[in-house]
Amino acid sequence: MIPHAGDLRERVRFEARIAAEDGFGNSRAGFEARFSRAAAFLMKPGSETVLAARLQSQQPVTMIVRLDPDTRQITPEWRAVDERSGKVYAIRAAEDMDRRRQWLTLVCIEGEPA
Repeated sequence: MIPHAGDLRERVRFEARIAAEDGFGNSRAGFEARFSRAAAFLMKPGSETVLAARLQSQQPVTMIVRLDPDTRQITPEWRAVDERSGKVYAIRAAEDMDRRRQWLTLVCIEGEPA
């Protein structure tokens, strides 16, 4: 699906994984907000594996955002947070699926630790 600007109805914050030191020689992993973008959400249809994932409180979602210098940095090490609902999505893949350098397609899982 190639979206139109009007299809980008959701607001998503993208966060990158960081490692921080606590000053005592210990390191902790966390996430740091990098930027927000408008996105289109496409819920996955009901296949057997998707239904099994839903039973485990994991909702597969495809997100589509405009491809720009910021969104090109997104990798599976990042996570997405829906700014309206606060739901956290682990990013599993990020690709320019139509190869036109206009849209970035993100395959995500809601409810799975990032």
